[in-house]
Amino acid sequence: MAALKRIIGVVLIVIAAIVAIQTVFEPIYHTSTDDSPYSSAWDYINPLSAISIILGVIFGYIRMSRAGADSSVQEFIAGNIMFYGFMFAAIIFFWNWFGISDIGSGFTAVGHNTRSLIWIIFDAILPLLNGAMGMHLIRSSASE
Repeated sequence: MAALKRIIGVVLIVIAAIVAIQTVFEPIYHTSTDDSPYSSAWDYINPLSAISIILGVIFGYIRMSRAGADSSVQEFIAGNIMFYGFMFAAIIFFWNWFGISDIGSGFTAVGHNTRSLIWIIFDAILPLLNGAMGMHLIRSSASE
């Protein structure tokens, strides 16, 4: 289990770096148009983000569950922040991702500007959550 946790931790950190780098550098190399508001790189990054969210929710729940009465306040807070942070990221990510996909094309209650704002918030929070969870998994696997 320690090796698996270490591998998942590294995967989360790599996805965090990919999302952060793409978020920062996309405005430099991509010119938005009405037909192509986002870089096509997101077509490859979004499935990675979905995988990292699912892993984050699972391992966040495990961490939160293990923070019982014998845990420190710091571990209790960290476990809850990780789990609920990933749940928040999951809600805004999947709402936005389904909204821009073919299955959500009929949902017109929000405009392009709202979706762009949600992406910016998501792209700022996911690297932080992934990085923190990835480091936790790597460190905790070393102690097993």
